[in-house]
Amino acid sequence: MAETNGAKSALKRLRIGVVAGILIASILPAWPTLAAPKGDLDAAGTNIFDTASLQRGAALFSNYCLACHSAKYMRFKRMEEDLDLTEEEIESFLVPAGLEAGDYMMSSMPYEQSADWFGKAPPDLSLTARSRGPDWIYTFLRSYYLTEDGWNNKVLENPAMPHVLWELQGIQRPVMETVEAQDGSTEVKVASLELDVAGQMDPDAYDKTVRDIVAFMEYIAEPAKLKRERLGVWVLLFLALFTFLAYLLYREYWKDIKK
Repeated sequence: MAETNGAKSALKRLRIGVVAGILIASILPAWPTLAAPKGDLDAAGTNIFDTASLQRGAALFSNYCLACHSAKYMRFKRMEEDLDLTEEEIESFLVPAGLEAGDYMMSSMPYEQSADWFGKAPPDLSLTARSRGPDWIYTFLRSYYLTEDGWNNKVLENPAMPHVLWELQGIQRPVMETVEAQDGSTEVKVASLELDVAGQMDPDAYDKTVRDIVAFMEYIAEPAKLKRERLGVWVLLFLALFTFLAYLLYREYWKDIKK
C-alpha cells in the first residue's frame, strides 16, 4: 500500500512539474515585452516578427546609419531569407557602393580618421540593441534638441553623433526648469522638448520611422531570435500534447488500483 501511495505521489509531482514547465516556457519569451521601460525611457513597442517593419528599418539603417556605423556581425545576404527580400532588392536598396550582398555590413568611413572628425570613432551597432536595449535607442533617437552650441540629447548629454535624422523629425528646442537638490543647491535641467521647426514627417510618422530602425537593430543583434521564438510555439504544443498523453496513461495505469 505504501508503494502505491508513493507511486501516486511521484506521478502527481511529475504532472505538476510538466504543467509548471509549460507555464514558465510560455511566459519567458514574452517577458521583455511585458517588462516596463526603465527610468525615463519610452517604450519602443518594436515587433521583430513584423517583416514589413524590418524591411523599412533595414532601408533606413542603410541610408542613415551605415555611412558612419558598421554592423560587422551581420551579412546583407542573411536578410534575403529572414526579411523575405530578393538578392536584387538587397543589392539595389541596402548594399552601399563598394560592397556586395555576401559582405558584412561595414561602414566605408575610415575608423581612425573618424575619431579625429567626431572626437570619437562611431561604434559598431551590431549588439547595441542588446547592450542598451530597444527602449534606450528609441528614446535617444527622439530626444535630440538644438542649442546655441549645437546638437544635444536629453538621454545622452553632449553626444558625439549629430542628429542625422533632423530633416525627418525637425528641430526640437529644450524647455528648461530649475530643480532644487537636497543640499539646497539648484540645477537647471531639460524638462521637456518642443518642436520648433517642423520636419518632413509629423511626430507620429517620425516615431514609427524610429521604431522601424530600432526593430531592425534588435533583429541584427540576435537574428536567430526569429527562428528560435517561432520554434518555441511548436515546443509548447509538443509539451501540451505530451502532458495530455501522460494524463491518459496515468488514468489507464491507475484505473484498476483506484477501484
